Amino acid sequence: MNELTTDLKILHEATLENLRSSKANNTLRAYKSDFKDFGAFCSKHGLSSLPTEPKIVSLYMTHLSKNSKFSTLRRRLVSISMFHKLKGHYLDTKHPIIVENLMGIRRVKGSIQKGKKPILINHLKLIINSINDQNINENKKLRDKAIMLIGFGGGFRRTELVSIDYENLEFVPEGLKITISKSKTDQFGEGMIKALPYFSNEIYCPVKNLQKWLEISKIKSGPIFRRFSKGLLLTEKRLTDQTVVLLMKEYLNLAGIENKNYAGHSLRSGFATVAAESGADERSIMAMTGHKTTQMVRRYIREANLFKNNALRKINI
Repeated sequence: MNELTTDLKILHEATLENLRSSKANNTLRAYKSDFKDFGAFCSKHGLSSLPTEPKIVSLYMTHLSKNSKFSTLRRRLVSISMFHKLKGHYLDTKHPIIVENLMGIRRVKGSIQKGKKPILINHLKLIINSINDQNINENKKLRDKAIMLIGFGGGFRRTELVSIDYENLEFVPEGLKITISKSKTDQFGEGMIKALPYFSNEIYCPVKNLQKWLEISKIKSGPIFRRFSKGLLLTEKRLTDQTVVLLMKEYLNLAGIENKNYAGHSLRSGFATVAAESGADERSIMAMTGHKTTQMVRRYIREANLFKNNALRKINI
């Protein structure tokens, strides 16, 4: 009987570990951060956070609705549910007291999401121009231009961008192939290949700028986007995804663009928006960005066509 109990305990622990391994580290950190806020709410009011019950979650949703977007409520609900699963507890997030409450909140607040601004072509050119105008180390200029142009040109998530190794690159006559071994929507490592063609204008060409960076940095293996030391010596250390955001905001500011409403997602959403404006269909956009569903891509296309297919253009005043 003891052996059976021990075996079940081992299986239980292994199952929980599988659940944890099913999610990316960034996702797990987000779950923990969201659940920490829920835990603070429960602690303040003398309620149980783990395990909890639908009534308590519903109260928390109402509490959040006062100062949070509806999208935040949905994300927190997912986090609370997943945290319960990871700890071996069950929470019925489909319970009427949660579902009906959220429906009521949605009617009162609405659920329109105001996303971060995309980096469009004119922004991208201003960023590259501002980098060229800076009185900084030439190597850093080349690295930063390559980051911005490859990030935009490949519709990369910032975590994908900093994860690129030299071994993932293949230069061909048409341009560049970049193999992405793993991403947010490809947790099982099936991989995908992004193809970036040469641009006629070399100043803003992602492929040409990356070639220049690799040539001057002499990188032949490992991470292609690396940190500089304080003495501006190139190190072996990979850049963090947060550095990409900080660089983008810095150069937007130097280009005279208010950077408050831009984020790490702005390069990727910028590519999708510009591609949609240029007439690319949703399938080809998804092939580059790696979106698994059409919902977000169709949103980019709608926003790109707000003025392009505007009915008011048919009216002469």
